[in-house]
Amino acid sequence: MRTWESYTLTDLPNVASEVILALQDAPQVWLFRGQMGAGKTTLTKEIVKQLGVDESVQSPTFSLVNEYLNKKGQRIYHFDLYRLKNVQEALAIGIEEYLDSGNYCIIEWPEQAEALWDFPHVNFQLEAINENERNLTLIW
Repeated sequence: MRTWESYTLTDLPNVASEVILALQDAPQVWLFRGQMGAGKTTLTKEIVKQLGVDESVQSPTFSLVNEYLNKKGQRIYHFDLYRLKNVQEALAIGIEEYLDSGNYCIIEWPEQAEALWDFPHVNFQLEAINENERNLTLIW
């Protein structure tokens, strides 16, 4: 477990760098948990950027999954499961194939498909302290 307390947007590049370093040998399925506005997408954008993706990272709210290719040719999948009603909808988009790919899978709102997370993964728990500060706890 690792925690970052009261970080701001200014701290975000350092936090993302430390997260990537801390998780070098961890599973590559990362579940981002937290209330609306906790900073899940903002942190994801910075992590994906630091993993070597040059293109603009957007929340896949409507497409459910965005695929990015980094400078090394590695795929990174970014999911937003907020709109799902149940785990069957996640299965219908082929989520198991993405999860089994060996690539990074960054998943916002994993609560929408909780039954899927019965294998090694990392939980990112984000919490808004106020308008400018966030807490992050990693559990794996």
